[in-house]
Amino acid sequence: MFDRPDSGERAVLVHLTFHSGQEDLLELKELAKSAGTDPVYVVTGSRHRPDPKYFVGTGKLEELKSIVESYEADVVLFNHPLSPSQERNLEGFLGVRVVDRNGLILDIFAQRAQSFEGKLQVELAQLKHLSTRLVRGWTHLERQKGGIGLRGPGETQLETDRRLLAARIKQIQQRLDKVDKQRHQGRSKRKKAEVPSVSLVGYTNAGKSTLFNQLTGADIYAADQLFATLDPTLRSVQLANNSEIVLADTVGFIRHLPHELVAAFKSTLQEASEADLLLHIIDAHSDDRDEIMRQVNKVLEEIGADHIRQLEVFNKIDLLGNIAPHIDRDEAGKPLRVWLSAATGAGVDLLYLALTELFEATKVRKRCFLKPDESAVRGKLFTCAKIIDEHIDDLGASELLVEIDVKHLGLLKFVQTEDVEG
Repeated sequence: MFDRPDSGERAVLVHLTFHSGQEDLLELKELAKSAGTDPVYVVTGSRHRPDPKYFVGTGKLEELKSIVESYEADVVLFNHPLSPSQERNLEGFLGVRVVDRNGLILDIFAQRAQSFEGKLQVELAQLKHLSTRLVRGWTHLERQKGGIGLRGPGETQLETDRRLLAARIKQIQQRLDKVDKQRHQGRSKRKKAEVPSVSLVGYTNAGKSTLFNQLTGADIYAADQLFATLDPTLRSVQLANNSEIVLADTVGFIRHLPHELVAAFKSTLQEASEADLLLHIIDAHSDDRDEIMRQVNKVLEEIGADHIRQLEVFNKIDLLGNIAPHIDRDEAGKPLRVWLSAATGAGVDLLYLALTELFEATKVRKRCFLKPDESAVRGKLFTCAKIIDEHIDDLGASELLVEIDVKHLGLLKFVQTEDVEG
């Protein structure tokens, strides 16, 4: 149908406003730059509803074709999801590649994935996305030179038919299920050892990776671009009271994260949904930070993490100029939010202090006397408490010395126990 350039793609961006809501134009520009394109023109407009054939109206379509030809654009990026037929019709009329918002995000993810699991997750999402677009035929995929919307699974997958595509999707899903089981085992071990997990969540480019490096001394990639970090990273952190937590840096969120990405990255996002605390990293310098916070909380609700307590971290205060690092507290004196700069390190010590307070020693030691018919309680103790010592007599009764978090004391409600010092 048309050639694809090797590099230096010139992109025309299309952003329409609908009465039912819209994406953010600035975000589209950042996505385009993060994908490695050179945005040369932005086409804007408004409609009550998308045109079923071309998404845009006929007048806007002619305008778009003229702009593509004038600027010699290589690709047209829509800030909206397109149906397969709309994408095919637009490509036929414009004579260049057309990539919708979901395809653009998938392309960025394909560039960022580094780990085995991350690459599998991206490939799974891309193949599911491509499987809905097989109606376009294979001719436009015969020469794969890279470019927006074309990176990913590889030539052999893109030239296969629906049956082989479905088989590949099934194979990847099986591999991811195996990785997910391994992650689950790791989380179970941490829970059994009563090591709290803390996940960094927030809008992409809010400074999560920079803060993660400050807290852990790690050296993971951090850059001023969307989705600079894709693969999750876990590190242990020692707090001031000698307690230990596990810190997880997760993928950044954006407005209306595509559903196929939420599904594909379910195992990765599970680090957030099963955390004991969420560090909600917020760009304090952003003009629309309140709206972004709402969008992040919406995604957290979508992945089942909205019930987990949060500590808000307002980052980049060095760009504000008039705010010193400090902690905001609730009526009970508990930390609510921390104001800091991950780039300069100012206020990071306050975050350590807030985490220490939130995870102050909540464990107690108990000596438990269990009857032979109370084996179910014994099994639960082995799951959620640290067993220091155990003695079983000839009649099957157990005496256990356990260290248990106060939140699990309900297990011992009907069991004979005694307090143990130290």
